[in-house]
Amino acid sequence: SGSYKPKGPTGEVVKVVRGMKRRRLGGSDIVVSELGLGTQRWVSRDFNAPDEEKCFEFMDEAILKGGVNLIDTAEQYPIPSGGSAQEGDTETVIGKWMKERKVPREDVVIATKITGGRNVTPKNIKKDCEGSLKRLGTDYIDVYQLHWPQRYSPQSNWGQSLKYNLENDSSQYWRQFGGPTSFEDLCLAMEDLIQQGKIRGWGLCNDNAYGLTACARTAKALGTTPPCSIQGDFSILDRKSEENGVAEAASPYNENCGFMSYNALAGGMLTGKYRETPAALDNPNRDTAISSLEKPRGRMDTRGWGGTLYRYRTSAARSAIEEYAEIAKKNKMTLTELSLRWCRQRSLITTTLVGHSNLDQLKESLKYFTVKEPLSDQVMWDIDVVHMKNRLPLFSSDRVGKDWFGEGEIGEPIP
Repeated sequence: SGSYKPKGPTGEVVKVVRGMKRRRLGGSDIVVSELGLGTQRWVSRDFNAPDEEKCFEFMDEAILKGGVNLIDTAEQYPIPSGGSAQEGDTETVIGKWMKERKVPREDVVIATKITGGRNVTPKNIKKDCEGSLKRLGTDYIDVYQLHWPQRYSPQSNWGQSLKYNLENDSSQYWRQFGGPTSFEDLCLAMEDLIQQGKIRGWGLCNDNAYGLTACARTAKALGTTPPCSIQGDFSILDRKSEENGVAEAASPYNENCGFMSYNALAGGMLTGKYRETPAALDNPNRDTAISSLEKPRGRMDTRGWGGTLYRYRTSAARSAIEEYAEIAKKNKMTLTELSLRWCRQRSLITTTLVGHSNLDQLKESLKYFTVKEPLSDQVMWDIDVVHMKNRLPLFSSDRVGKDWFGEGEIGEPIP
């Protein structure tokens, strides 16, 4: 078709709504607020999961009263699911809110995701998209993302997995039935949905510079629409995307792709609430650990998330958190404020997706994303000085056992 023409450079500020900047996502005509609502735990089984009423309050506050227009979800949400919380329920809640509040569809940018891995086939892209459209009660999705790559990639594995492993790639899971869906078939399937008006744009999540470039270049060769967005783990503690080729690939001078950051508060570690008393699973004091599990301060105090998200609590991460907390204190702000405002100022980041358990947290986020003045050069430099001590704190470990034989704390391949 060859009809794709970029509408402008990614990240350009197109307008300001109620004090919040809205930026172009990739070369598309999709414009997103610098703060987006993360919804992974909405109506989930978590002890502090926001219920439907609370989710409605969040959307009222952020979208109807604040300057937010972006909601990021997935067909797999809520996580954790089970029992009364079923996969797909999060999309259903968002759809219900739009209908009940009679929200004009163009006032909201909805990004959702197809489950990744071998689930990503041209047939499933079509089928899963239909499922999401139905649950959301809408006739189009703004950004349709792969939850994780359609191929083997080390980073789509949570935990501390960074190294590409040939053995993993040659496993039956990836190689049977003719191997993973090709980049060509992926780009053509997404283009089909765009041509049918079912999606406005598409993107990647938990992918890397290779995946982004391969998709963008394949689309260019085919004359189809390239991805407008890549979503990834990114925070003051996890700057890998700026330094591993992703930022270079996404640059307006290269593939012109937006970036949605998630876990900007490192699973709650960057709120500072686990500084005095460590997270339950890390606490050597049995009594305090038990009382944290019984009365969790947040998800780091739970057995499920506490295990899964251990990467945010390595000793390197914890010592960096202490230093960042000092910088925040010296500049009369909270660690949360420092962390979120820092994200906002990175040239790679188009929008930061933040999840909230209550309305006060959301109001705080809204405040930090509408502050006029940027953090000073000095504050940014002080942060860089800490970063230089360990550029990958989440992926370092001083507690790997001699007999772990290549398996990390949650069963992921290491190193």
